[in-house]
Amino acid sequence: MVRSFDASLEQVWQAWTDSTLLDQWWAPRPYRAETKEMDFREGGHWLYAMVGPEGDSTLCRESYRTIEPRKLIVNKDIFCDEQGEEDTNMPTLYWTKRFSEADGVTTVNIDIDFDTEADMAKIVEMGFQGGFTMGLNNLEELLEKA
Repeated sequence: MVRSFDASLEQVWQAWTDSTLLDQWWAPRPYRAETKEMDFREGGHWLYAMVGPEGDSTLCRESYRTIEPRKLIVNKDIFCDEQGEEDTNMPTLYWTKRFSEADGVTTVNIDIDFDTEADMAKIVEMGFQGGFTMGLNNLEELLEKA
């Protein structure tokens, strides 16, 4: 997936790395993201809940493997419990996010890999593609207000 934003690289980078900002755009409406813990560094993680309108929630943990400031984030994303322990019945997502800026427009190139095609199919079936697109639309709105 590739998405461009009419915003500076610094603004877009902050939106992907600051839990206060992530909570404002990451979840597709009417869901909301709620950070439990954030340690943005190589070897660190982001533990967050996707909270539904009825109060139901799904927990996920993003473990940061590689960070090149304002250029690259490589992480592993799992479904988990309150302690951050992996739910092995759910797929793992391996993200590579590349950031670049030209003429005041910042582009994020996003690659997501899976262990198996069945894992990818399960995530797609769960509505990930539409939900993530909605989240990126939320990010665009957030950046327009900045």
